[in-house]
Amino acid sequence: MTQALAAPKAGRGRHDREIFTLALPAFGALVAEPLFVMADSAIVGHLGTPQLAGLGIAAAVLTTAVSVFVFLAYATTAAVSRRVGAGDLQAAIRQGIDGIWLALLLGAAVVAVVLPAAPSLISLFGASDTVAPYALTYLRISALGIPAMLMVLAATGVIRGLQDTRTPLYVAIGGFALNAGLNVALVYGAGFGIAGSAWGTVLAQCAMAAAYLFVVVRGARRHGASLRPDATGIRACAHAGAPLLVRTLSLRAILLIATAVAARLGDADIAAHQILLSLWSLLAFALDAIAIAGQAIIGRYLGAADTEGAKAVCRRMVQWGIATGVVLGLLVVLARPVFIPLFTSDPAVEAALLPGLLVVALSQPVSGIVFVLDGVLMGAGDGRYLARAMLLTLAVFAPVALLVPALGGGLTALWWAMTLMMVVRMVTLRLRVGSGRWLITGATR
Repeated sequence: MTQALAAPKAGRGRHDREIFTLALPAFGALVAEPLFVMADSAIVGHLGTPQLAGLGIAAAVLTTAVSVFVFLAYATTAAVSRRVGAGDLQAAIRQGIDGIWLALLLGAAVVAVVLPAAPSLISLFGASDTVAPYALTYLRISALGIPAMLMVLAATGVIRGLQDTRTPLYVAIGGFALNAGLNVALVYGAGFGIAGSAWGTVLAQCAMAAAYLFVVVRGARRHGASLRPDATGIRACAHAGAPLLVRTLSLRAILLIATAVAARLGDADIAAHQILLSLWSLLAFALDAIAIAGQAIIGRYLGAADTEGAKAVCRRMVQWGIATGVVLGLLVVLARPVFIPLFTSDPAVEAALLPGLLVVALSQPVSGIVFVLDGVLMGAGDGRYLARAMLLTLAVFAPVALLVPALGGGLTALWWAMTLMMVVRMVTLRLRVGSGRWLITGATR
Protein backbone atom coordinates (compact mmCIF):
# COMPACT_ATOMS: atom_id res chain seq x y z
CA MET A 1 0.00 0.00 0.00
CA THR A 2 2.79 2.39 0.90
CA GLN A 3 4.58 1.66 -2.37
CA ALA A 4 1.39 2.24 -4.34
CA LEU A 5 0.98 5.67 -2.76
CA ALA A 6 4.64 6.53 -3.19
CA ALA A 7 4.66 5.97 -6.95
CA PRO A 8 2.23 8.81 -7.84
CA LYS A 9 4.05 11.13 -5.43
CA ALA A 10 7.36 10.23 -7.06
CA GLY A 11 5.82 10.91 -10.47
CA ARG A 12 4.52 14.29 -9.34
CA GLY A 13 7.93 15.14 -7.94
CA ARG A 14 9.60 14.33 -11.25
CA HIS A 15 7.04 16.40 -13.15
CA ASP A 16 7.46 19.26 -10.68
CA ARG A 17 11.23 19.25 -11.26
CA GLU A 18 10.75 19.23 -15.03
CA ILE A 19 8.23 22.06 -14.93
CA PHE A 20 10.22 24.19 -12.48
CA THR A 21 13.54 23.64 -14.29
CA LEU A 22 12.05 24.86 -17.57
CA ALA A 23 9.54 27.44 -16.30
CA LEU A 24 11.78 29.52 -14.02
CA PRO A 25 14.41 30.46 -16.64
CA ALA A 26 11.61 30.95 -19.18
CA PHE A 27 9.97 33.48 -16.84
CA GLY A 28 13.26 35.36 -16.55
CA ALA A 29 13.65 35.51 -20.31
CA LEU A 30 10.05 36.68 -20.78
CA VAL A 31 10.46 39.47 -18.24
CA ALA A 32 13.76 40.55 -19.83
CA GLU A 33 12.09 41.19 -23.19
CA PRO A 34 9.86 44.15 -22.16
CA LEU A 35 12.86 45.64 -20.38
CA PHE A 36 14.21 46.52 -23.84
CA VAL A 37 11.35 48.97 -24.38
CA MET A 38 11.56 50.23 -20.80
CA ALA A 39 15.29 50.95 -21.15
CA ASP A 40 14.76 52.74 -24.46
CA SER A 41 11.91 54.77 -22.94
CA ALA A 42 13.97 55.76 -19.90
CA ILE A 43 16.91 56.89 -22.04
CA VAL A 44 14.94 58.61 -24.81
CA GLY A 45 12.59 60.21 -22.27
CA HIS A 46 15.36 62.57 -21.19
CA LEU A 47 15.67 63.90 -24.74
CA GLY A 48 12.19 65.41 -24.56
CA THR A 49 8.48 64.64 -24.72
CA PRO A 50 8.24 64.61 -28.57
CA GLN A 51 11.05 62.08 -28.77
CA LEU A 52 9.46 59.85 -26.16
CA ALA A 53 6.07 60.05 -27.89
CA GLY A 54 7.74 59.19 -31.19
CA LEU A 55 9.40 56.19 -29.62
CA GLY A 56 6.05 55.04 -28.22
CA ILE A 57 4.34 55.15 -31.61
CA ALA A 58 7.20 53.47 -33.45
CA ALA A 59 7.50 50.79 -30.76
CA ALA A 60 3.77 50.02 -31.08
CA VAL A 61 4.19 49.44 -34.83
CA LEU A 62 7.29 47.29 -34.34
CA THR A 63 5.71 45.25 -31.55
CA THR A 64 2.69 44.49 -33.71
CA ALA A 65 4.84 43.61 -36.73
CA VAL A 66 6.93 41.17 -34.70
CA SER A 67 4.38 39.74 -32.25
CA VAL A 68 2.13 38.33 -34.98
CA PHE A 69 5.00 35.99 -35.87
CA VAL A 70 5.37 34.58 -32.36
CA PHE A 71 4.33 31.25 -33.89
CA LEU A 72 7.96 30.99 -35.03
CA ALA A 73 8.83 30.22 -31.41
CA TYR A 74 5.75 28.20 -30.49
CA ALA A 75 5.55 25.95 -33.56
CA THR A 76 9.31 25.36 -33.57
CA THR A 77 9.30 24.39 -29.88
CA ALA A 78 6.60 21.78 -30.49
CA ALA A 79 8.21 20.33 -33.62
CA VAL A 80 11.72 20.16 -32.18
CA SER A 81 10.62 18.68 -28.84
CA ARG A 82 8.75 15.90 -30.66
CA ARG A 83 11.94 14.94 -32.49
CA VAL A 84 13.82 15.04 -29.22
CA GLY A 85 11.28 12.70 -27.64
CA ALA A 86 11.66 10.34 -30.60
CA GLY A 87 15.42 10.29 -30.00
CA ASP A 88 16.37 11.93 -33.32
CA LEU A 89 18.44 14.98 -32.38
CA GLN A 90 19.74 15.44 -35.92
CA ALA A 91 16.20 15.79 -37.27
CA ALA A 92 15.26 17.99 -34.31
CA ILE A 93 17.99 20.49 -35.08
CA ARG A 94 17.28 20.28 -38.81
CA GLN A 95 13.64 21.13 -38.04
CA GLY A 96 14.78 24.13 -36.04
CA ILE A 97 17.09 25.34 -38.81
CA ASP A 98 14.16 25.28 -41.25
CA GLY A 99 12.28 27.50 -38.78
CA ILE A 100 15.19 29.96 -38.65
CA TRP A 101 15.33 30.16 -42.45
CA LEU A 102 11.57 30.84 -42.48
CA ALA A 103 12.10 33.62 -39.93
CA LEU A 104 14.78 35.20 -42.12
CA LEU A 105 12.53 35.14 -45.18
CA LEU A 106 9.56 36.57 -43.28
CA GLY A 107 11.77 39.23 -41.71
CA ALA A 108 13.00 40.38 -45.11
CA ALA A 109 9.41 40.54 -46.37
CA VAL A 110 8.27 42.59 -43.36
CA VAL A 111 11.16 45.05 -43.81
CA ALA A 112 10.25 45.43 -47.49
CA VAL A 113 6.71 46.41 -46.43
CA VAL A 114 7.47 48.54 -43.36
CA LEU A 115 10.18 50.80 -44.82
CA PRO A 116 8.11 52.33 -47.65
CA ALA A 117 4.92 52.25 -45.58
CA ALA A 118 6.50 53.87 -42.51
CA PRO A 119 5.01 57.39 -43.01
CA SER A 120 1.51 55.94 -43.48
CA LEU A 121 1.87 53.66 -40.45
CA ILE A 122 2.92 56.60 -38.29
CA SER A 123 0.02 58.73 -39.52
CA LEU A 124 -2.45 55.99 -38.53
CA PHE A 125 -1.62 56.79 -34.91
CA GLY A 126 -2.44 60.45 -35.39
CA ALA A 127 1.07 61.66 -34.57
CA SER A 128 1.46 65.44 -34.47
CA ASP A 129 3.85 67.28 -36.77
CA THR A 130 6.27 67.58 -33.86
CA VAL A 131 6.23 63.90 -32.95
CA ALA A 132 5.99 62.29 -36.41
CA PRO A 133 9.62 62.93 -37.52
CA TYR A 134 11.00 61.22 -34.42
CA ALA A 135 8.63 58.28 -34.80
CA LEU A 136 9.57 57.93 -38.46
CA THR A 137 13.31 58.01 -37.71
CA TYR A 138 13.05 55.37 -35.01
CA LEU A 139 10.76 53.11 -37.05
CA ARG A 140 12.85 53.17 -40.24
CA ILE A 141 16.07 52.34 -38.42
CA SER A 142 14.60 49.79 -36.02
CA ALA A 143 12.81 48.00 -38.87
CA LEU A 144 16.21 46.90 -40.11
CA GLY A 145 16.43 44.71 -37.01
CA ILE A 146 13.17 42.84 -37.70
CA PRO A 147 14.86 39.87 -39.44
CA ALA A 148 17.10 39.47 -36.38
CA MET A 149 14.08 39.73 -34.06
CA LEU A 150 12.23 36.99 -35.93
CA MET A 151 15.35 34.81 -36.04
CA VAL A 152 15.57 35.21 -32.27
CA LEU A 153 11.98 33.97 -31.96
CA ALA A 154 12.65 30.90 -34.11
CA ALA A 155 15.98 30.11 -32.46
CA THR A 156 14.39 30.47 -29.04
CA GLY A 157 11.90 27.82 -30.12
CA VAL A 158 14.75 25.53 -31.17
CA ILE A 159 16.52 25.86 -27.82
CA ARG A 160 13.31 25.41 -25.83
CA GLY A 161 12.45 22.35 -27.90
CA LEU A 162 15.80 20.93 -26.90
CA GLN A 163 14.58 21.27 -23.29
CA ASP A 164 16.88 24.24 -22.56
CA THR A 165 15.35 27.45 -21.21
CA ARG A 166 18.52 28.70 -19.54
CA THR A 167 20.25 29.72 -22.76
CA PRO A 168 17.35 32.02 -23.77
CA LEU A 169 17.56 33.57 -20.29
CA TYR A 170 21.30 34.24 -20.64
CA VAL A 171 20.88 35.63 -24.14
CA ALA A 172 17.99 37.86 -23.03
CA ILE A 173 19.98 39.25 -20.09
CA GLY A 174 23.02 39.85 -22.28
CA GLY A 175 20.88 41.49 -24.95
CA PHE A 176 19.24 43.78 -22.42
CA ALA A 177 22.60 44.86 -20.97
CA LEU A 178 24.07 45.46 -24.43
CA ASN A 179 20.98 47.38 -25.55
CA ALA A 180 21.11 49.66 -22.50
CA GLY A 181 24.84 50.30 -22.90
CA LEU A 182 24.61 51.01 -26.62
CA ASN A 183 21.64 53.30 -26.12
CA VAL A 184 23.46 55.44 -23.58
CA ALA A 185 26.62 55.53 -25.71
CA LEU A 186 24.90 56.35 -28.99
CA VAL A 187 22.15 58.67 -27.71
CA TYR A 188 24.30 60.79 -25.40
CA GLY A 189 27.93 59.82 -25.99
CA ALA A 190 27.78 60.05 -29.78
CA GLY A 191 24.95 62.60 -29.76
CA PHE A 192 22.77 60.67 -32.22
CA GLY A 193 19.56 61.30 -30.26
CA ILE A 194 16.62 59.02 -30.96
CA ALA A 195 18.42 57.55 -33.98
CA GLY A 196 21.12 56.33 -31.58
CA SER A 197 18.49 54.50 -29.54
CA ALA A 198 17.17 52.80 -32.67
CA TRP A 199 20.64 51.74 -33.81
CA GLY A 200 21.44 50.46 -30.33
CA THR A 201 18.34 48.25 -30.40
CA VAL A 202 19.16 46.95 -33.89
CA LEU A 203 22.71 46.07 -32.89
CA ALA A 204 21.56 44.36 -29.69
CA GLN A 205 18.99 42.29 -31.59
CA CYS A 206 21.60 41.29 -34.17
CA ALA A 207 23.96 40.27 -31.37
CA MET A 208 21.24 38.12 -29.80
CA ALA A 209 20.52 36.47 -33.15
CA ALA A 210 24.25 35.81 -33.60
CA ALA A 211 24.48 34.22 -30.15
CA TYR A 212 21.57 31.91 -30.91
CA LEU A 213 22.98 31.01 -34.31
CA PHE A 214 26.28 30.09 -32.68
CA VAL A 215 24.49 27.67 -30.34
CA VAL A 216 22.35 26.16 -33.13
CA VAL A 217 25.25 25.82 -35.59
CA ARG A 218 27.37 24.15 -32.93
CA GLY A 219 24.56 21.67 -32.27
CA ALA A 220 24.07 21.07 -36.00
CA ARG A 221 27.74 20.23 -36.48
CA ARG A 222 27.76 17.96 -33.45
CA HIS A 223 24.81 15.94 -34.75
CA GLY A 224 25.51 16.16 -38.47
CA ALA A 225 22.52 18.33 -39.39
CA SER A 226 22.65 20.36 -42.61
CA LEU A 227 22.59 24.15 -42.36
CA ARG A 228 21.38 24.71 -45.92
CA PRO A 229 17.84 25.96 -46.55
CA ASP A 230 15.40 23.19 -47.47
CA ALA A 231 12.32 24.35 -49.35
CA THR A 232 10.22 21.39 -48.21
CA GLY A 233 11.17 21.91 -44.57
CA ILE A 234 10.54 25.65 -44.73
CA ARG A 235 7.09 25.08 -46.26
CA ALA A 236 6.33 22.55 -43.53
CA CYS A 237 7.27 25.12 -40.85
CA ALA A 238 5.06 27.74 -42.50
CA HIS A 239 2.18 25.25 -42.75
CA ALA A 240 2.50 24.35 -39.04
CA GLY A 241 2.68 28.01 -38.04
CA ALA A 242 -0.26 29.31 -40.10
CA PRO A 243 -2.98 28.25 -37.61
CA LEU A 244 -1.03 29.82 -34.75
CA LEU A 245 -0.84 33.03 -36.78
CA VAL A 246 -4.66 33.00 -36.98
CA ARG A 247 -4.79 32.42 -33.23
CA THR A 248 -2.44 35.34 -32.54
CA LEU A 249 -4.28 37.72 -34.86
CA SER A 250 -7.58 36.80 -33.18
CA LEU A 251 -6.11 37.54 -29.76
CA ARG A 252 -4.71 40.85 -30.98
CA ALA A 253 -8.17 41.72 -32.31
CA ILE A 254 -9.69 41.02 -28.89
CA LEU A 255 -7.22 43.35 -27.20
CA LEU A 256 -7.75 46.07 -29.81
CA ILE A 257 -11.54 45.84 -29.41
CA ALA A 258 -11.18 46.14 -25.64
CA THR A 259 -9.00 49.24 -26.00
CA ALA A 260 -11.39 50.81 -28.52
CA VAL A 261 -14.35 50.24 -26.19
CA ALA A 262 -12.44 51.69 -23.23
CA ALA A 263 -11.63 54.79 -25.30
CA ARG A 264 -15.36 55.34 -25.86
CA LEU A 265 -16.02 55.23 -22.12
CA GLY A 266 -13.99 58.39 -21.39
CA ASP A 267 -10.51 59.66 -20.66
CA ALA A 268 -10.37 58.31 -17.11
CA ASP A 269 -11.57 54.90 -18.25
CA ILE A 270 -9.06 54.56 -21.08
CA ALA A 271 -6.25 55.63 -18.74
CA ALA A 272 -7.34 53.06 -16.15
CA HIS A 273 -7.74 50.43 -18.89
CA GLN A 274 -4.15 50.89 -20.04
CA ILE A 275 -2.93 50.40 -16.48
CA LEU A 276 -5.05 47.26 -16.10
CA LEU A 277 -3.90 45.92 -19.45
CA SER A 278 -0.26 46.48 -18.49
CA LEU A 279 -0.81 44.59 -15.23
CA TRP A 280 -2.70 41.81 -17.02
CA SER A 281 0.18 41.45 -19.48
CA LEU A 282 2.75 41.36 -16.68
CA LEU A 283 0.84 38.62 -14.85
CA ALA A 284 0.64 36.73 -18.13
CA PHE A 285 4.44 36.42 -18.19
CA ALA A 286 4.40 34.29 -15.03
CA LEU A 287 1.67 32.05 -16.41
CA ASP A 288 3.23 31.92 -19.88
CA ALA A 289 6.42 30.54 -18.35
CA ILE A 290 4.49 27.41 -17.31
CA ALA A 291 2.95 27.26 -20.78
CA ILE A 292 6.41 27.33 -22.36
CA ALA A 293 7.49 24.47 -20.12
CA GLY A 294 4.34 22.66 -21.24
CA GLN A 295 5.18 23.12 -24.92
CA ALA A 296 8.61 21.56 -24.49
CA ILE A 297 7.63 18.73 -22.12
CA ILE A 298 4.42 17.66 -23.88
CA GLY A 299 6.13 17.61 -27.27
CA ARG A 300 8.89 15.40 -25.88
CA TYR A 301 6.44 12.94 -24.28
CA LEU A 302 4.36 12.63 -27.45
CA GLY A 303 7.49 12.23 -29.55
CA ALA A 304 8.43 9.34 -27.28
CA ALA A 305 4.90 7.87 -27.68
CA ASP A 306 4.28 8.22 -23.93
CA THR A 307 0.64 9.32 -23.81
CA GLU A 308 0.24 8.43 -20.14
CA GLY A 309 3.22 10.60 -19.26
CA ALA A 310 1.79 13.44 -21.37
CA LYS A 311 -1.58 13.23 -19.59
CA ALA A 312 0.07 13.06 -16.17
CA VAL A 313 2.28 16.09 -16.74
CA CYS A 314 -0.72 17.96 -18.22
CA ARG A 315 -2.71 17.36 -15.04
CA ARG A 316 0.21 18.50 -12.91
CA MET A 317 0.73 21.66 -14.95
CA VAL A 318 -2.94 22.55 -14.61
CA GLN A 319 -2.49 22.31 -10.83
CA TRP A 320 0.54 24.57 -11.17
CA GLY A 321 -1.47 27.03 -13.25
CA ILE A 322 -4.34 27.20 -10.75
CA ALA A 323 -2.00 27.59 -7.77
CA THR A 324 0.03 30.30 -9.53
CA GLY A 325 -3.17 32.09 -10.52
CA VAL A 326 -4.44 32.08 -6.93
CA VAL A 327 -1.11 33.48 -5.67
CA LEU A 328 -1.03 36.18 -8.36
CA GLY A 329 -4.64 37.14 -7.63
CA LEU A 330 -3.90 37.52 -3.93
CA LEU A 331 -0.81 39.61 -4.71
CA VAL A 332 -2.88 41.95 -6.87
CA VAL A 333 -5.40 42.46 -4.05
CA LEU A 334 -2.75 42.95 -1.38
CA ALA A 335 -0.57 45.24 -3.50
CA ARG A 336 -3.35 47.51 -4.74
CA PRO A 337 -2.67 50.31 -2.17
CA VAL A 338 0.91 50.47 -3.45
CA PHE A 339 0.22 49.67 -7.11
CA ILE A 340 -2.39 52.35 -7.85
CA PRO A 341 -0.33 55.39 -6.70
CA LEU A 342 2.59 54.23 -8.88
CA PHE A 343 0.54 54.96 -12.00
CA THR A 344 -1.92 57.72 -11.16
CA SER A 345 -2.95 60.33 -8.62
CA ASP A 346 -6.12 61.27 -10.53
CA PRO A 347 -9.16 60.43 -8.34
CA ALA A 348 -11.28 59.64 -11.40
CA VAL A 349 -8.73 57.16 -12.74
CA GLU A 350 -8.32 55.61 -9.29
CA ALA A 351 -12.09 55.17 -8.98
CA ALA A 352 -12.26 53.38 -12.34
CA LEU A 353 -9.14 51.35 -11.64
CA LEU A 354 -9.93 49.82 -8.25
CA PRO A 355 -12.92 47.58 -9.16
CA GLY A 356 -11.14 46.58 -12.36
CA LEU A 357 -8.15 45.41 -10.31
CA LEU A 358 -10.41 43.15 -8.28
CA VAL A 359 -11.84 41.63 -11.46
CA VAL A 360 -8.30 40.97 -12.76
CA ALA A 361 -7.40 39.36 -9.43
CA LEU A 362 -10.45 37.08 -9.46
CA SER A 363 -9.75 35.97 -13.02
CA GLN A 364 -6.17 34.81 -12.40
CA PRO A 365 -6.95 31.15 -11.55
CA VAL A 366 -8.93 30.92 -14.80
CA SER A 367 -6.01 32.52 -16.63
CA GLY A 368 -3.69 29.96 -15.07
CA ILE A 369 -5.72 27.10 -16.56
CA VAL A 370 -5.96 28.83 -19.94
CA PHE A 371 -2.24 29.50 -20.30
CA VAL A 372 -1.28 25.98 -19.27
CA LEU A 373 -3.74 24.23 -21.59
CA ASP A 374 -2.76 26.60 -24.39
CA GLY A 375 0.84 25.49 -23.91
CA VAL A 376 -0.14 21.82 -23.75
CA LEU A 377 -2.00 21.95 -27.07
CA MET A 378 0.79 23.97 -28.69
CA GLY A 379 3.27 21.34 -27.53
CA ALA A 380 1.01 18.72 -29.09
CA GLY A 381 1.03 20.65 -32.37
CA ASP A 382 -2.75 21.13 -32.21
CA GLY A 383 -2.62 24.52 -33.90
CA ARG A 384 -5.75 24.11 -36.02
CA TYR A 385 -7.93 23.58 -32.99
CA LEU A 386 -6.31 26.54 -31.20
CA ALA A 387 -7.07 28.75 -34.20
CA ARG A 388 -10.74 27.65 -34.33
CA ALA A 389 -11.12 28.04 -30.57
CA MET A 390 -9.71 31.58 -30.63
CA LEU A 391 -11.94 32.58 -33.53
CA LEU A 392 -14.93 31.31 -31.52
CA THR A 393 -13.71 33.27 -28.50
CA LEU A 394 -13.44 36.42 -30.62
CA ALA A 395 -16.97 35.85 -31.94
CA VAL A 396 -18.32 35.63 -28.37
CA PHE A 397 -16.28 38.49 -26.93
CA ALA A 398 -16.74 41.13 -29.65
CA PRO A 399 -20.53 41.65 -29.36
CA VAL A 400 -20.45 41.48 -25.56
CA ALA A 401 -17.67 44.08 -25.34
CA LEU A 402 -19.27 46.37 -27.93
CA LEU A 403 -22.54 46.30 -25.96
CA VAL A 404 -20.83 47.63 -22.81
CA PRO A 405 -21.10 51.37 -23.75
CA ALA A 406 -24.54 50.88 -25.32
CA LEU A 407 -25.92 49.39 -22.11
CA GLY A 408 -24.33 52.07 -19.95
CA GLY A 409 -21.65 49.80 -18.55
CA GLY A 410 -18.29 51.09 -17.41
CA LEU A 411 -14.72 49.84 -17.29
CA THR A 412 -15.58 47.17 -14.72
CA ALA A 413 -18.15 45.71 -17.09
CA LEU A 414 -15.57 45.69 -19.88
CA TRP A 415 -13.16 43.71 -17.72
CA TRP A 416 -15.90 41.28 -16.81
CA ALA A 417 -16.22 40.82 -20.59
CA MET A 418 -12.47 40.16 -20.66
CA THR A 419 -12.99 37.56 -17.95
CA LEU A 420 -15.78 36.00 -20.00
CA MET A 421 -13.30 35.81 -22.88
CA MET A 422 -10.89 33.84 -20.67
CA VAL A 423 -13.71 31.56 -19.47
CA VAL A 424 -14.66 30.76 -23.07
CA ARG A 425 -11.02 29.96 -23.81
CA MET A 426 -10.85 27.75 -20.73
CA VAL A 427 -13.96 25.80 -21.73
CA THR A 428 -12.83 25.24 -25.31
CA LEU A 429 -9.35 24.15 -24.21
CA ARG A 430 -10.62 21.83 -21.48
CA LEU A 431 -13.02 20.18 -23.92
CA ARG A 432 -10.16 19.48 -26.30
CA VAL A 433 -7.81 18.17 -23.64
CA GLY A 434 -10.57 16.02 -22.15
CA SER A 435 -11.33 14.50 -25.56
CA GLY A 436 -7.81 13.10 -25.88
CA ARG A 437 -7.71 13.97 -29.59
CA TRP A 438 -4.51 15.94 -29.06
CA LEU A 439 -2.62 12.82 -27.98
CA ILE A 440 -1.08 12.10 -31.38
CA THR A 441 2.30 10.43 -30.94
CA GLY A 442 5.39 10.20 -33.13
CA ALA A 443 8.30 12.33 -34.32
CA THR A 444 5.89 14.36 -36.47
CA ARG A 445 2.21 15.14 -36.02
